[in-house]
Amino acid sequence: MTSGIFAGYLRRLGFPEPPRPTAEALFALQRAHVERVPYENVDIQLGRAPGLDPVQSARRIAEGRGGYCFHVNGAFAALLESLGYDVSRHVGGVHHDPDARTVTGDHLALTVRVDGAEYFVDTGLGDGPHDPLPLRAGTHRQGDFSYVLEPLEGPEPGWTFLTSYGPCPVTVFRSAPAALADFEAEHVRLSTSPESGFVRTLVMIRRDAESIDVLRGRVLGRIDPAKGPSERELNTPEELYEVMATVFGRTLDDLTPADRAALWEQVCRAHATWLAARAG
Repeated sequence: MTSGIFAGYLRRLGFPEPPRPTAEALFALQRAHVERVPYENVDIQLGRAPGLDPVQSARRIAEGRGGYCFHVNGAFAALLESLGYDVSRHVGGVHHDPDARTVTGDHLALTVRVDGAEYFVDTGLGDGPHDPLPLRAGTHRQGDFSYVLEPLEGPEPGWTFLTSYGPCPVTVFRSAPAALADFEAEHVRLSTSPESGFVRTLVMIRRDAESIDVLRGRVLGRIDPAKGPSERELNTPEELYEVMATVFGRTLDDLTPADRAALWEQVCRAHATWLAARAG
């Protein structure tokens, strides 16, 4: 059963057969993942937050959906392990404040060892790197994108990932390996609390080598370091669902007409609140 789920997962990523566990394949797998599997919270918006079981997350991905970091990085870790990679999960945190360095537990990060090297691997940031980053301090360029990795200072060793592309410029994680149970409490909070941004706002992110597509509520944006940012407002439910399917590659067959109506209503309420806050 599990092998069939992972086979479907690999097909979603464009791999008809399991690749050998090499660094070259790891890079190809991450690129395909961030390009084809959206970072998204549709089910959380509809009040049916998925659990953390990585096999169930892999099934959802194979069926054409995505998830947020606990889902997509959890599933990707399990997929890589099934292929023979040496993978570690790490408790992390993401921050809007560029000076923050606290490991809050609201992010699941991955490191992978293969072919004598260690990599920071993350498909769960949405707007994170296109390729894995060598786990060493310094500036790492990928096309027009530039990222920085620094050792995390403090009582527990770890790493700091810095980016200027997106709302969260800082991601930190401890070097110590973590178990899936270490993320359960924070997952419940993020996916059910009325104060959680995942509960308040629909978000979808997908990236390729040149740019990052971002949907927040009814605003569709594009981050392109070479051309600059752009955005437009979606004014009808038909526009929203077309964008979800075509720009972000999310299947919609799990959404009933009632689901679509409820999601559009929620998105419009959040959009009105956002507009009011901007005006104020």
